Formats: sequence, structure tokens, C-alpha cells
Amino acid sequence: MTDPASTTRSPLRIVLLAVIGVGLLLLGGGLAVALGIGRDADPAADSVDAGFARDMSRHHLQGVEMANLVAERSEDPEVESLAFDISETQMNQAGRMQGWLALWGIPPTGGETMAWMPGGAGHGGHDMAMDTGVPMPGMATEEELAQLRSLSGRAFDVEFLQLMIRHHQGGFDMATYAAEHAEERAVRDLAESIVESQGAETGTMTDMLAARGATPLPEP
Repeated sequence: MTDPASTTRSPLRIVLLAVIGVGLLLLGGGLAVALGIGRDADPAADSVDAGFARDMSRHHLQGVEMANLVAERSEDPEVESLAFDISETQMNQAGRMQGWLALWGIPPTGGETMAWMPGGAGHGGHDMAMDTGVPMPGMATEEELAQLRSLSGRAFDVEFLQLMIRHHQGGFDMATYAAEHAEERAVRDLAESIVESQGAETGTMTDMLAARGATPLPEP
């Protein structure tokens, strides 16, 4: 049976996320202008810069979705603090990337996922969506998200840490490739920042998981 309370909250949450997203979109565009992005020849829709911005922002937003569950489901201050940091950081970064796309006149969705890097769609690689039911490595399936939403307390903490570790690992190759091959300096800098910060967070979460008697899921 559907929970009436969750049905009531869902539309409101969608609206709030949309409002936050618009604000971050404008912020991202402003930062892009300040950093010089959009001047001279802008990146093309099939460039590494645009592909990374489009795919990583989508990847990030699922991480934000999972992190935002923690406040209601966890009773662990350490997990709550970590989730808050992840949510704030990844929402800000997603806003910047969406802002760049808007400045370049490139739609924030569409195109082949990961076609901008070797091993992705369009480069002879396998289609993640066909093989695993998720659009990009590390992303949780709808079934896994539903399972996470059904948990609370310590069981939730373990599941959250496992999914978030895998989520971070899945984005590592994308960020590494963009850091080495993007044309725009600001895009390379952001990609490098993601590699460093999420690498550190993965180590922290692995230790937190061990302290709770659990181990990470297989790497994507």
C-alpha cells in the first residue's frame, strides 16, 4: 500500500529541488562568466567538456538524492555529517556544470551517455544501461534506491555507505578522463577536484563501513 504521507511529500520535494536547481543554474552561469568560459569558441555538444558536464551533473544528482535521505533515516551523527557535505558539494558542482551548458547553448540532457570518453557509448564500449539497468557506472538502480528508502538506523547507514562508495568509484574514471582531456581550464580544475575529494571520501566511507562491521560492494 502506498504511504499517503510520502505521496504528499513527493511533489513538494520535486518543486523544492527544482527551485534549488534553478538557483544553482544561475550561480553556475555566473561563475562560468567570471572564469572566462563561453568566450571565443565554446565547446561543442560532442566535446569532452560538454559530455562531462552533462553526464557528471546527472551522476551527482543521484548522489544528492541518496545523501538527502540520511536526515530522515539515520541516527548516526557521523553519517549525517558526511551526507550533508556530499549533498552540499555535489549540488553546488552540478549547478556549476549545468550553468556551463546553459552558457554554451547546449541542452542539459540528450546525447549518448559517456560517448565523449573511450569505453562509453559511441566508442565501441558496452552500453551500461543495457547491461546493468543504470545509465552510468556506480549509479544505483531503482530497486536499490527503493530498498534504501525502506531502511532506517544502522541498516540504512550500511546500505547508504555501500551505495555511495560504489557511486563515487563509478564517477572516478569520468572525472579522471575529463581532468586530462577537457579543453576548458575550469572544467579540468573541477574534474581534478572531484577526483581528489571523492577519492578521500571513499577512503573515509570505507573506514566507516568497516567500523560498522560491513564491507564495500564490488567496484562498478
